[in-house]
Amino acid sequence: MAWQGVAVQQNRPRIAVAPDTRPDMYEAFVDAVRDGGGDVVPIEDAEALVWADPARAAAFPEIIRHGRGVRWVQLPYAGIEPFAAHLDPALVWTCGKGVYARPVAEHALGLMLAGLRGLDVYARADRWREPIGRNLIGAAVTVVGGGGICDELVRMLEPFDCDITIVRRSPNATTERRRRERPIDDLVDSVASADVVVLALALTPATHGIVDAKVLDAMAPHAWLVNVARGAHVVTDDLVDALRARRIGGAALDVTDPEPLPDGHPLWTLPNCIITPHVANTPEMGRPLIAARVRENVAHYARGEPLEGLVDTVAGY
Repeated sequence: MAWQGVAVQQNRPRIAVAPDTRPDMYEAFVDAVRDGGGDVVPIEDAEALVWADPARAAAFPEIIRHGRGVRWVQLPYAGIEPFAAHLDPALVWTCGKGVYARPVAEHALGLMLAGLRGLDVYARADRWREPIGRNLIGAAVTVVGGGGICDELVRMLEPFDCDITIVRRSPNATTERRRRERPIDDLVDSVASADVVVLALALTPATHGIVDAKVLDAMAPHAWLVNVARGAHVVTDDLVDALRARRIGGAALDVTDPEPLPDGHPLWTLPNCIITPHVANTPEMGRPLIAARVRENVAHYARGEPLEGLVDTVAGY
């Protein structure tokens, strides 16, 4: 029996963990491979590779050159754009898709509440201010992206009884109360009635700059944009213009373009912009989650079972 071109393993699978330039993740992944029933071996002897440093994608071609027997590659993050140029369709690729969904959705919820409740204003205040803010309870929320973060956020929003629109590449029919799905081509119409627009989609060439002046102009003057996906989804200059002109209520950004956001950038000084430094999922939060994914996938691989977090090399996520 075989699946995805990988045969059932009769012995302990031989897994390389590389590079070793990020000791905390390297050691966590070595333990995870062994706990999953695999043996950690040099890349030359490996049939699979667990990538252990999210910041070293450029080193992949040199390392994989020595791994002629590698058939499966496990990546340590959900967004795989640094590896887009390396996605060999002859290999099985998996990533952290879905692993970080709960902490990222939790952060998105926090940013939504902060924006709607005026915490951007109150946090900067040096005197008692007049009351401002809107309820998340009963609000109209548009989530762009239909993956794991969206699923977790929708569950977290249940007590708030929000009217939810999900914009995704392939919408599904749904009969759920106060929830609908629309295709990505309907993005402009889908944000027009929203109190909050949340970006939670993968970054691909098709979604690069998807939120531009046209989308921002379609949003309501009180609406907030929350981005927990990738900074490049948003045309930054267009966002700065919209915030300066108060054409939208504000933006709460865990990701920016460029990133890190340089000192002196206009977004730092705009009073209707909240910025967190890509901390919706910190290393401390994420390390045990991705280690668990590695452990589970090694065990699946050993038994010839489908792996979790499979990457579509054509779609790029």
